[in-house]
Amino acid sequence: MAVKSRLWGQHNGQDVYLFKIESTTGAYVELTNYGAAVVSVVVPDKQQHLENVVVGFPELEGYLNDTCYIGSTIGRYANRISGAKFNLDGETYHLDANDGKNTNHGGKSGFNYRVFDTATIDNGVVMTLTSADGDGGYPGTLELSVTYTWSTDNELLISYKATTDKTTIANFTNHAYFNLSAFKSKIYNHRLTVLSGEIVDSYEDYTPSGAINPAKDKAFNNNRLSEKFKIDESHVEGLNLFYIIDTETEDNALAYAAILTDEVSGRSLKVYTDYPGVFLYTGDYLSSTEATLTGKQARPFDALCLECQHYPDSINHPNFPQAILQPGEVYNQNILYKFGTI
Repeated sequence: MAVKSRLWGQHNGQDVYLFKIESTTGAYVELTNYGAAVVSVVVPDKQQHLENVVVGFPELEGYLNDTCYIGSTIGRYANRISGAKFNLDGETYHLDANDGKNTNHGGKSGFNYRVFDTATIDNGVVMTLTSADGDGGYPGTLELSVTYTWSTDNELLISYKATTDKTTIANFTNHAYFNLSAFKSKIYNHRLTVLSGEIVDSYEDYTPSGAINPAKDKAFNNNRLSEKFKIDESHVEGLNLFYIIDTETEDNALAYAAILTDEVSGRSLKVYTDYPGVFLYTGDYLSSTEATLTGKQARPFDALCLECQHYPDSINHPNFPQAILQPGEVYNQNILYKFGTI
């Protein structure tokens, strides 16, 4: 496994690099320490043609102008926190309301805007960041490391570890947008299975109501994505939902959470994680001002996200499993994206 890097630019006086981790088969991933983001994942189709299957930009400028969290590490707290505030140990913390009256993906202080420190390892890259006490309104000085490794079996493992010096909440994920056709078509005909029978109910602004409901008609069992969309002559409405993973695992094992397939290319993506759920976002609002690696600007339904994470807004819903990090504890969560063919 070869790990190469080159200087890609600068942001706020800090060097930004582009990393490439390539296996002996020629499959590779590219990463940048701006937002600790996934730039490309180049994997074979059923004819062994290597093509990129994630939305990414050919230059740093694309990420500096991005508003859709493309490929980025999300923190301090993935997804929405209702009312942009929460109470912890009797104290109320006010966050940046960047999504109506709510905060989303860490607000304007989100980690997708940060330049991480880096170190290379045999088959990957470790990216680290210190988030000061009060950063974005969150308590505690947080030390985060994001480790990306790439295997000869075309597995991208993302491992998050974090510590804090004050009780806080933490929820990190990756916001890669996938299209297994290598962008030859939109995602409507991709098939998806999610190992989930329950979803977190949400309001129109995508904040949780507090209810946990049977997935019913929102369940995916090898369904085409378009089967679950609301489609009329002038509008397509996709999905923005948190699925609670059914599968139980032994200690330190990752649960099988989902599989995405594209019949034409024959590519598959299996998702494994030790997070309690996966957030499906079908890219309804995906857009970019800069051209992506396809040479075109990103558009709605070009790709989808499968964001493994803790429950959204859990701190404001005592009935949800909590994502509270205490001093002396180590946050340790993992996401594995395994690319293959059907």
